[in-house]
Amino acid sequence: GGRARRRACAMRPPLPRGNRQPLYSSRRDACVEGQSVAAKLARREVSRRAGLTFRKNSTRERFANFALRAEADTHDPDAANLKLSFLRKRTKIVEIIAAKDMIFGLTLSGVCAAFSRETCKRICFLNVTPDEVIRSLFHNKLSDSLITVSVYRDDNFSSLKCRTTPLEYIRRGQPDGGFALFESESLKWPGFVEFDDVNAKVLTYSALDKVYKVWGMTNYDLLYRIEERDIQEIKISPGIMLLIYARTQSHVPLKLLSVEDGRELTAFRHLLHRHRKVDFIEQFNEKLLIKQEHENLQILDVRTGQLTEVSRSDFLTPSAFIFLYENQLFLAFRGRQVHVWNFRGELVTRFEDHVLYHSDCNTNNIYISAQQDLILAYCRASAPALDGGGEGDSSAHAQDEGAIHISSIISGKCIARVQSKQHLRDVTALFFNESENEIYTGNKHGTIQVWTN
Repeated sequence: GGRARRRACAMRPPLPRGNRQPLYSSRRDACVEGQSVAAKLARREVSRRAGLTFRKNSTRERFANFALRAEADTHDPDAANLKLSFLRKRTKIVEIIAAKDMIFGLTLSGVCAAFSRETCKRICFLNVTPDEVIRSLFHNKLSDSLITVSVYRDDNFSSLKCRTTPLEYIRRGQPDGGFALFESESLKWPGFVEFDDVNAKVLTYSALDKVYKVWGMTNYDLLYRIEERDIQEIKISPGIMLLIYARTQSHVPLKLLSVEDGRELTAFRHLLHRHRKVDFIEQFNEKLLIKQEHENLQILDVRTGQLTEVSRSDFLTPSAFIFLYENQLFLAFRGRQVHVWNFRGELVTRFEDHVLYHSDCNTNNIYISAQQDLILAYCRASAPALDGGGEGDSSAHAQDEGAIHISSIISGKCIARVQSKQHLRDVTALFFNESENEIYTGNKHGTIQVWTN
């Protein structure tokens, strides 16, 4: 759930860094509030629509009466291991991760702090040297560790360095107990490292020798190399890797590889409209999504060659995608709007009350549940609270306030909202800890807030 892939790209120096199904009915289910658990179970057994109704009401109750329970502050100007002046400034939270009994918050300036989930007290900073600026985090569940991707002052903040630290060491306040990863790679711009949770692989690109390498995520063993030239981009989906080469006037060369061993599966050319720039090429298993400026969206099945087109007036170029592998759907973000599509080119869902607060579609403010049936996002608080709890406000002033909206991806219905006039302003990051039923929000002041019932 949440985020399956994360790429960290090296920056141009000298920046110190300041980082899928048929249309469903949208008719609202009958509410069964006030009934006992036994009555709800009985209804579940006798009603044809009982499964959906039971899940919906269970979800509502899961988020009922959510309120602020604790706060944690990443800012500490007196921290001995934060020597750089910009690390001592209070900056916004850009990423939150929960792992076991700890919460990790990363700030825009590059400070990462670990907190106890139980007490919200800071355990330690993960910046283990005075000039370390952390750019990105990744929780490796296979090795029960946290990977940090950082840049350093000694090379003008130009090269990415990766380090893995067992959670047990962090829990003891020993963040320096980890070890470096991918030391053989030169990850200067335009080099990058990408962590793929779905396939349990890591992809690196070394700018020095212009070689892509794929590593296993369990022991970080090198699996294979890709040394072909003219590769413009690599896209990864379950079991498949798409290589996109430099386009010509009339076509773009494409190749599919097996993620496991790098074996070529197929290679082909996709015809393009001349003199039209390519807006995007995205991959989802054997489906390719290709869109050119002022042209229709094309959905190509690379196995059968079947081509489906969606009118450019119906499908406007999104700013971001989230692919839902379990449901064979994808989310398309444009401005403050989110829509759900399937791979037959059909619009599946329009959300009824899910207007994103920020128009730039920062996916760190969005969380997808593990079952891919719910979307949690920081939205405009444009309506009174449902039984999701919080401080509802139906006034016009609520238009400028933020709230956490929990919506069904299939029906588009807003199931619950978490609202607070005081504490949900300027949210910059969001994470849902599903096992503990806690929502964590970070704000522009560098504070992490814990919401639960």
